[in-house]
Amino acid sequence: MDIRYIHNFLRVVEAGSMSEAARQLDLSPSAIAQQMRVLEGELGAALLVRHGRSVRATAAGERLAERGRLLLQEVDGLREWVASDADGGELRLGTVNTALHGFLPGVLQAFVQRHPHVRIGVRSGLTPELYTALVQSELDALVCLRPSFDLPKTVSWAVLRQEPLVVLCRAEEAHEDPLVLLRTRPLVRYDRSLAGGKLGDRYLRAQGIAPQERMELNSVLAVAMMVDQGLGVGLVPDIGAALAQGRNVRALALPQAVAGEGVGAEVRSVGLLWQHTSARARWARSLLECARQCLG
Repeated sequence: MDIRYIHNFLRVVEAGSMSEAARQLDLSPSAIAQQMRVLEGELGAALLVRHGRSVRATAAGERLAERGRLLLQEVDGLREWVASDADGGELRLGTVNTALHGFLPGVLQAFVQRHPHVRIGVRSGLTPELYTALVQSELDALVCLRPSFDLPKTVSWAVLRQEPLVVLCRAEEAHEDPLVLLRTRPLVRYDRSLAGGKLGDRYLRAQGIAPQERMELNSVLAVAMMVDQGLGVGLVPDIGAALAQGRNVRALALPQAVAGEGVGAEVRSVGLLWQHTSARARWARSLLECARQCLG
């Protein structure tokens, strides 16, 4: 059985179309259709059902998709293991932008000192799309937020940082109560479609604060830059020193909850996700050790 046919089958299932999968794989639709027929013949089961121009997996196809991803991961790990020496190769790392702009460079420096011959490929993005790339064996490890769903047994999770919400203001306003600033100053919002922005919005609602919204941005550092220009205050996860670095900005802690009174500041968890069945898992575990040493 040609392992490439399983890879291409997974691409067809994800695309929902043989023609779209063929375009992505730079093959002809007829070649993809022929490969799918060969695969069905070798496995003795119909794998795809057609609905007009789209296709979806049958029950047998869904079973193949589930085991096929694990098989491709094992083959990929075997290839890496055979082709590289004990300390060479590549770590394919996915990361959310806030980690990339915050603590991750220091962690990668420590990792490179430990593994000077390992190449690091870094892809930034949102946690859901990075997680999809991880389970499809396109990435080896992620520095990301913890997914809200239960993780499969093949995936490991370790917390690296707890990032509470903080109020960003200019230095001359740092003596003010952060809740007063949120109530009286224009708000430069962190994008509510992102996890950190959702935390901030939930906190404002819980405190009964209807902010004077000035703008909404999908970058924590962009929020800090606007605050530096005097355009308002921000409510963002505390990604560390990068928030105020080179700017006239201060990060103010929010008040903690008192038993039976009010709501405390919300916190998001940033951690490391990796497939512990992969041959590259040893580098993910080493990255975890470097992170824990750097972050304390």
